[in-house]
Amino acid sequence: MNMQPIFIAGPCVIESMEVLDVVATELVRLRDKLGIEIFFKASFDKANRTSLSSYRGPGLERGLQMLADVKAKHGLPLLTDIHEAYQTAPAAEVVDVLQIPAFLCRQTDLLVAAAKTGRTVNIKKAQFLSGLDMQYPVEKCRESGATDVWLTERGNSFGYNNLVVDFRNLPDMARFTPRVIMDCTHSVQRPGAAGGKTGGNREYVPAMALAAKAFGATGYFFETHPDPEHALSDGPNMLYLHDLEGVIRSLI
Repeated sequence: MNMQPIFIAGPCVIESMEVLDVVATELVRLRDKLGIEIFFKASFDKANRTSLSSYRGPGLERGLQMLADVKAKHGLPLLTDIHEAYQTAPAAEVVDVLQIPAFLCRQTDLLVAAAKTGRTVNIKKAQFLSGLDMQYPVEKCRESGATDVWLTERGNSFGYNNLVVDFRNLPDMARFTPRVIMDCTHSVQRPGAAGGKTGGNREYVPAMALAAKAFGATGYFFETHPDPEHALSDGPNMLYLHDLEGVIRSLI
């Protein structure tokens, strides 16, 4: 099946309304200029930060209100992470896609709760699973009522503060759902490699995206920020916002 690619982009975590507005304004510009379907992504809580002292976000209630404000102002569809089953219902009232973080993709209660909302569910493949293993999270969601399930590749972990991408995972996961997304920025993370926080190599992001295209990706995920060097989460692997257009152009 020939599917038009989708794009998911935004800052790792909600930092301020100003950052959300700057990023959303650029995504609207790219949507209108390039004729692409693009989703705005930001997390209201990063529950898996390396250090207890790391910034996690504004929390569920305030974060969802900020995302609702983005949607009202800019008209972009929204995607956000959920970490616990109780978050699914309030998040589903605001966002279009509920994202299951990679470490949680086997959590049955979370998958079932997300599926029952009727929203699209994007399941990120765990760093410790193969693409073929993702058959079972998809089945859990579909058997619980989800009609639209996406899968996202984000690399595999073998320890030693690094990730490796096996691009064969993309066609493997396409056996279970036609919407298979490459997370081009999390896949260049170096988990825990920056003295109590995650490092990364953003210079590899454009090549990761092109390689994923060659393996049949039907979506691309980019965390992006106007000033990644001072971002409060995942700065080293996020794209500079001004570089996003060039990377998207290379894919369309």
